[in-house]
Parts: sequence; structure tokens; C-alpha cells
Amino acid sequence: MAESHFPEPEGDLTDAKSLSPEQLGFMCGIEVHQQLATGKLHSRHPGDLYDVTMETLPKDWPRFSRKLRAARGEGGKIDIAARFESRRNRSFEYIQTPNSGLIELDDQPPLGHDETALDIALTTSALLDAKPVSLLQTMRKTVVDGSNTSGFQRTTLISTGGILPTASHPVGISVLCLEEDSARKLDSYTTETGECVIYNLDRLGLPLIEIATEPDVKTPEHAKETSIALGRTLRQTRQVRRGLGSIRQDLNVSIACGDRIEIKGCQDLDWIPRIIELEMVRQLHFYRLANSLRAELGLPNLPTDRRRDDETIEAKVAEKVAEHLPLKLNDVTEAFFDCESKMVVNGLNKSYVMLGLPLPGLAGKIGVKQFDSEGAQLPRLGRELAGAAKLAGVRGVFHSDELPAYGIENSHVEKVRTSLGISDEDGFVLCLAPQWQAELALESVLLRARAAWHRIPQEVRNVVIKKGAPDDGTTAPMRPLPGGARMYPETDIPSQIISTEKWQSITANLPMTDQERMERMTQFDVSLDQKDQILARELDDIFVNHLNDLPAKAWAAVLLENDDVDPILSSLVLTAKEQGEITRESINDVIAHFVGNMPDLAQIIAYAEENGLKPADESALAEIISAIVAERIDFVKERGMGAIGPLMGVVMQHAGAADGKAVSALLKQAILEATK
Repeated sequence: MAESHFPEPEGDLTDAKSLSPEQLGFMCGIEVHQQLATGKLHSRHPGDLYDVTMETLPKDWPRFSRKLRAARGEGGKIDIAARFESRRNRSFEYIQTPNSGLIELDDQPPLGHDETALDIALTTSALLDAKPVSLLQTMRKTVVDGSNTSGFQRTTLISTGGILPTASHPVGISVLCLEEDSARKLDSYTTETGECVIYNLDRLGLPLIEIATEPDVKTPEHAKETSIALGRTLRQTRQVRRGLGSIRQDLNVSIACGDRIEIKGCQDLDWIPRIIELEMVRQLHFYRLANSLRAELGLPNLPTDRRRDDETIEAKVAEKVAEHLPLKLNDVTEAFFDCESKMVVNGLNKSYVMLGLPLPGLAGKIGVKQFDSEGAQLPRLGRELAGAAKLAGVRGVFHSDELPAYGIENSHVEKVRTSLGISDEDGFVLCLAPQWQAELALESVLLRARAAWHRIPQEVRNVVIKKGAPDDGTTAPMRPLPGGARMYPETDIPSQIISTEKWQSITANLPMTDQERMERMTQFDVSLDQKDQILARELDDIFVNHLNDLPAKAWAAVLLENDDVDPILSSLVLTAKEQGEITRESINDVIAHFVGNMPDLAQIIAYAEENGLKPADESALAEIISAIVAERIDFVKERGMGAIGPLMGVVMQHAGAADGKAVSALLKQAILEATK
């Protein structure tokens, strides 16, 4: 593609919506990870999740401590992301839940694929018109953040080359994989040697379908549309988990003058366009900053299209920048002995050191907090430097553009400048932490500062979350973007052939489409609201399979009110009601009584009789109603049918267990006769 196709990128950074995806050479692909409603993928343990916190953890659940190290991939190289994680010097503590055992603890070889999970993955492949691979070869994907006890995630390529129709534009499906979910992080705490992270093993090994699209997403809004379409396709199988955290979207975003960034944590689909727009702003800002910094050092500008980058030129730029920004750490702790900042005082009381890193020529370019037209933080180098430092486990850093602040006075700033031997044109970054950690943090800061002269680094970023929701749509760095070195074959799981017969069986038994399900529900005598709720909550198969001879509206009502209960129990209780053995009002109470202990019809009837839940005899009920109407005849004649409401309570009080619907009908008839 000719460079002229991408002229100098335009756009007002304070108005993200003003950016033109086409003019900026926008590219986007989506990865979706969906939990399946089955047992674990390689251990045959149930897929239960336990709603526990550090405060509510059962004391008898075993705990195990581990440290992980990066392993070389199939090509003999250590993946860049794994190498970075290993430098963080973290340790891990694992909580063994009732649904985790030796396989989850990496003390026993894994079993083959859960057959149901494999069938769901193949079914989803067929729904996307993807082509299955002929041989399943499980791979190990290096993961050194502790979320996998083994240090890797098992993943298997299932199919390639599908297509996802969307209203705006079809999106190609690159790959569909079946993989293990990771452990859940419960907590973390700091030790003298590094961070310790506590993980819960209940989620580890749950089957995930991972679908990666081609970079065919045209706009930020189209990304949201694509994510919705992917979710709808997965739910069409009716065998995926629902609820918060059961599906996760990752966005791969770039503009021509930037580079590929993978954004994780996009749980709320409504936020996707905003998150992408702000990433476009961030990439454009750092492209402009890079060229500004290059001009000051007499270096050539970056091309407007990353595909025009010259490796030789970039190597020379990197060499020049490394000379300009050497690694030169200074202990400036003495400058803060009289500082009254709580953060500083607390750190010094813990014997932390304050290390300083000079950044020649960067005064005024690190930036201070500013906001765009919709209240999101504008990108700035200082935030990226702080993000790099936080990956080393520190809470943050101080930099020259924001000081004096946080209780650090101008006198301390001047002492730092004197100690570092820098002028007012130079910037600096300070880190207060144990010496080893401060050194690691500032090394990360320096590498990110040097990267400011280049195109943005490829990396994985996470949406900034506050109180469980995106803060403003901005992101923070997590780790370098992993490469191919992280993958190598899993030798404990034999390869598996996908036969022609297997694939034909899958394609011949595809689940119903949404339209077919809607048409099926119109055949039943249910209200429009009941139909919509049953379809939205994916209860239509249960509704149809357990309807039997029950009245459709009544069964729909019971099912919607007890959707978390075994439908066999609900249908038995409704059957007892239809046979006149229990009152309509007691249905939910009877169901609640038998949850977890499946009765037969005779037991339900016996329970109703023992607890006064059997409807009163209709003839006796009619006599009670006639007597009550006669006793209040003046009131009845004055109010007419308006007397039904007040008299319902009186009748129910006298009749004991009675069906409200039957009482209402008999009471209406008695009032009609009394007012003739």
C-alpha cells in the first residue's frame, strides 16, 4: 500500500469522536473467551464456582505455595511476556477447592478433552461456517503470572476460516480454539522479596471457547456490533455459561501511525466504542510526541504508516536515544528526611529508599492530568511511565512535571535536581520502595521513556476499573504482547482425529436459530411478555421439553418464577395444582420446600394435605361465599362488583386453603345473583 494512502494523521485529541477511522488507517479484531456449561476440560471435575472471599474461605480448604519460572518455547526462546513476568519475583498461593484435585495442582497428567465441551466447540465452528482441523493437537501456552499452576495454559485449535455476519459488514473468523480457563485471583500482599498472589482453583480448567476474528472491524461501533453477534452465536448452542465474567472480550486495536495493542477487560459491551476511540487518541498522541522528540535530537520523523518503518533507521534512533537517556539511578533519600508527606514518611519508616532517574530534555513533556470533552484522562507520558513502574509491584512514582505535590515541597524538588545534576530543562522520576523493587521499577520507567522516541510498543493493556466498572474508558499497561515463543506441544494429551462422520453428525444436529425459536414459541398459548422473557432467559427448550399436558400460561409463569430450580420438580408441583391437590398460591412454597430433594407426585400431595395447602371443597367454598355475601348484602348492593376486592380477604380468612382464582370466580357469581 502506498504511503500516500495515509497522509499525516488528523484529529483533535480532546474530542475522540472526531477521529476518522478511515483517515487514521484503523484496524481492529476481536477475541472472545466464553466459558462452557460443562465440567472441567482435562480433569473430569465439576465446573462449580464458589462465591468466597478471603474472609469467608473455609478453613479446611488446603493451601499450596509455588514459584514459577519462564520456560523456553518450542523454538528454544523464552517469550518476551514470560521473561518480563519472571523478573517481577512473585510467589503464589493456591486454594484447593472441592472441585479441584491433583490435575489442577499440576501433580498429575491431564486427561483428554471433555467430550461435551469438544462437541460445543465443533457446533460453534459449524454455526460460524468455520472449517475443522483434521487433527487436534493440544498446545501449551506459557503463562507466568501464576494464574495457571503449571505455568502454561492448554489450548487446542479446533477450526479456522469462518465468517460472522453482522448488520454492517461480515467479519472473518481467524481461529476457534478450546482452552482451559485460569485460576481466580483472590488477593495479594507484599513481602520483603516481592508480591505474593493468592489464587482460587475453582475456575482453573473450566473449558473456554476462544474465537479470534480477522481485523475486519471497520469502526468502534462495529466492534460493539461484532461482539454482540459473537455472543449471540455462542448462546445459540444453549450450552454456555451466563452471568458476569462468563464471557470476556479482548480488542486488538491499531491505527496506521501506531501499532497493535491488545485491550483486555471489556466486560460491558456498551463501553467498547469509547475504549477503542480513546486508544486511537492515545496512539495518535504518542506518534506526535515521538516526532516532536525526534526533531529535538535531529532524528528523522516516523512514517505515517508503520509498514514503512526502516529497521536500520530505528536501530540508529534507539542507539542515539540510549545515549541520551542512560540508566543512571541515584539514591536521593536524604533530600526527603524533612519531608512531611504521609506517603514519604511511611515509606522511610519502613526503610524504603527514594531512587531518582534523570530524564534529560523531558521537562514539560511528561505531562500533567488533563481531560477530554467527555471527562476521560488525556494520554500523557507520565501515565505510561507510572504504568510501567506499577508492573514491578510499586504503587506508583513521582515525576518532575507534577511536582511539587503530594506533600513534596519545591525545596525537595530543588534538592533532587542538585543531587541528580540536572537543569530545569530535564525531567526526572522518583520511586520510593525497597531498593530492589525501586531499581526494577525505574528500569521499566527508563525503557518506556526511551520508547517515546519510537512508535508505541506492542503490549497488552487493561481497562482501568473503579468500583467494578470502567473508570473512563482509558487503559493501563499489563505486559508486553506475547509472541510465538510462548507456544509448544502438550505431550501428555494424545492428538485426536476429527473424523468426517463426527463432523457430519455435528452439522446435521445444529441448534435452532433465534428466529426458529421465536416461531416455535408462537405456537403456545402464552402472553407476549412470557414469550419474550422465556426467550431472553433461554428457557424455551425447558419450557417445551417439560410442558407435557400442563396449561402453557401456567407453566410459563411457574418456570419464570423458579428458573433456577430443577424443571421436573416445578412441573410436578404444577401438575399437583392442576389436579386440585394444592392451591395456586402455595405453588412456589411447595417448590421451595422440595428443592434439593426430588419428590414424586404422591409425596407432594401428602405434604400439601399435612400443611393445609389442599384447596377447600368447591361446594363448601360456595356455601361460605354465599353466607358472607348474604351477611353483607347492603355493602354488596352498594358497591356491586367493586365489592370483590374487599370480600376476597374475608372469604380467604374463612375458607383456609383455597385457590384464589376459584374464590374470585365463585364470589363474582354470588355477587351477580345477589344484585339481580
